[in-house]
Amino acid sequence: MDFSESPAQAPNREELLQLAIRAARAGNKEPARAMFHRVWSEDKRNERAMMWLAKLADDKAERKQWLTRVLAVNPNNEIAKQALHKMQYRKSAKDNRTLLFFGVIAGILIVLMVVIFVVVFTAR
Repeated sequence: MDFSESPAQAPNREELLQLAIRAARAGNKEPARAMFHRVWSEDKRNERAMMWLAKLADDKAERKQWLTRVLAVNPNNEIAKQALHKMQYRKSAKDNRTLLFFGVIAGILIVLMVVIFVVVFTAR
C-alpha cells in the first residue's frame, strides 16, 4: 500500500496500525508486515507494531529478534517475556530429546559390543 500520494489521504500512525492489524487478522500477511514496518520505522518504540511483527515473523530467529526489541523498549512486557521463555523452553526440550536419543543409541551399542565380546570369547 502506498499512501504517499497525498498527505490528506495518508492515514496517521494509529490508523495505519489498525489497518495492519485488520490485514493480519484477515490473513494478508505481507501487506500487514509492510504496514507494521512502516509504523515501526516512524516510531521505533511502538510495542504493538513490534509484537505483531514478531507474530508474523517468517522464522524463529526473526521472531526472537522482534521480541527482544520489544523487551529493550519495555522490559516489563509480560507477553514478550513469556513468548521468549516458551521459545527457549521448546529449544531446550528439543535439545534434551536429541541427547536422550543419542544416549539410548550409545547404550544399545555398548550392550551390543558386550554381547558380541562375550559370544566371541565364550565360543573359543
